[in-house]
Amino acid sequence: MKLFINDIPVHILSEDKLHALSDYDLVLEAGEDLKPVQLADDVLIRNASIEQIDQVFKLMKGKKFKKLDAITFVVENPKAVIKLIKNKFTIIKAAGGLVQKDDKVLLIYRLKKWDLPKGKLDKKEKSKEAAVREVEEECNIKVVLGKKICATWHTYTSNGKGILKKTSWYNMVCYDDAEMKPQMEEDIEEVRWMDAREVRQALYNSYRSVRQVFKEFYKVKVNTT
Repeated sequence: MKLFINDIPVHILSEDKLHALSDYDLVLEAGEDLKPVQLADDVLIRNASIEQIDQVFKLMKGKKFKKLDAITFVVENPKAVIKLIKNKFTIIKAAGGLVQKDDKVLLIYRLKKWDLPKGKLDKKEKSKEAAVREVEEECNIKVVLGKKICATWHTYTSNGKGILKKTSWYNMVCYDDAEMKPQMEEDIEEVRWMDAREVRQALYNSYRSVRQVFKEFYKVKVNTT
């Protein structure tokens, strides 16, 4: 589960999946008093309880930790903990695409950030169908659906309720961009084809969840070539 809270990556692992402790800047054990000022760089909390995870989530939702790169919780049963986390939120499903044309990739500029086209699923709509529909609507292009890249999860608050949005991401190929234009009513200011150098530059002004999609995409691409 690739979870992002305020665009900060949160990892929930078992002890056997843990990286070397030297990879982390701060290592805490369960029960240790956690102060907000400690949330910086890469943080690891071992033997974390669901109560402690809740405490950290509340801190992360209420504050913007600009110095926090990622936080990892080591738990005895990751699947059970993830299930408990999901039960605390209203889950919304969305889908989007990483679109290719020749050696370029399509990005959109929305809310002063470079992003990938995506949107919520309509009632009874499948993720694949929604991904194609949203990409074509937001960019006014025609695409062919490819393989699924990954799914990302991120939290936000709407009308006082905690929302956990799952976004399924797919690789796509564009076959018609003759009338390409941004969907202005969705706050999209620009749609642009970018080469690898331009993408790297754009991702500095993007979201970590979007960077994760690119990371997973290139990982899949390497493994299938």
